[in-house]
Amino acid sequence: MKLDQVQIANFRNLTSISFAPSPALTIIRGVNGSGKSSLIEALYYLGFGRSFRTNKHSAVIQHEKNEFSVFAACHNESGEKQKIGFQRTRGDQFTCSINGEHSKKLSDLVSLVPIQLFTPQSTDLIIGSPSERRRFCDWGLFHVKHEFSSVANQYAKFLKHRNALLKQQANLSAPENQYWESQFALLGEQLTEIREEYLQSLTPIFEKYAKEFLPTFEVKLSYYKGWEKDASLCESLVKKKEYDGKIGHTSSGPHKADVKLKVNGVNAQELLSRGQLRMAVAALQMSQTELFNTSTNRKSIFLLDDVGAELDADKREQFIDGLLRMDTQVFVTAIESTQLEFIQKYNEKKMFHVEHGNVKEE
Repeated sequence: MKLDQVQIANFRNLTSISFAPSPALTIIRGVNGSGKSSLIEALYYLGFGRSFRTNKHSAVIQHEKNEFSVFAACHNESGEKQKIGFQRTRGDQFTCSINGEHSKKLSDLVSLVPIQLFTPQSTDLIIGSPSERRRFCDWGLFHVKHEFSSVANQYAKFLKHRNALLKQQANLSAPENQYWESQFALLGEQLTEIREEYLQSLTPIFEKYAKEFLPTFEVKLSYYKGWEKDASLCESLVKKKEYDGKIGHTSSGPHKADVKLKVNGVNAQELLSRGQLRMAVAALQMSQTELFNTSTNRKSIFLLDDVGAELDADKREQFIDGLLRMDTQVFVTAIESTQLEFIQKYNEKKMFHVEHGNVKEE
């Protein structure tokens, strides 16, 4: 998917802007507070239906406005033209638009717009909670494995039901609950198998990029499924039944899974500097981009916000070079053009300047 024309209205300090990005590299410059990160945030809504900066959707809507909107004319890999859009109101109602057809199903839109993001907070992928790494893994599965969403959604429903029974101090061994227990265990095993297969495909690609970005380290990925290594989920649930009853929720299952990153045999966050952690994140995202491309024959969109704050000059160039080699549409924000001196070598690029919420092509 490539965005050909973008329109943003009533989003933070962007009252009404329209611009035509490059199909390859788009540079967005401006001082802090000018609106360049808001532009990236608005594009992010097309791929996720939410912000990466706040949990409150109303916070991004301009004062005294009732809604914001992001629309884009785009084309897919076969050249087919499409028009997509996203609107959200202060009442927290959203509408997706695909070629004029409106939908309340967010997955209809985000499945068309595979967007990835790199920001100053991206090191949370490694140093943050396991949920960050599960989301990373699940993004790839959502766009690559068609059966993933169905299994994940069903598992979430059964988990919610099981936790409700635990809070009620219900007897999970009772005949009326045996079906729920067996289905929960079955779905958990299915979800785990899907994730493990994905990580097995990702690992050799990641190791290739890790050698490029962290050449002096031995970097390894592994998957913790969320319960004991040598037990089935059903066995673990029986073993933890009394404990789960005491705490009132389920302590075993893929909702507790983690992707572990070790460097020279120890946890990455214990050994790597902040700059090196950024390199590890870049390697993870590059590997996911390549796996997405080869698995689907599609191209993704990559947003790099405030890249100058996170990567040194050589690594910025290395990162952007790699993304562009994979025909990724890349959007990069920067405060100073000196942060991106190397971009002169790219022929297919566009540069925009953002000032007071206005966007002008340079």
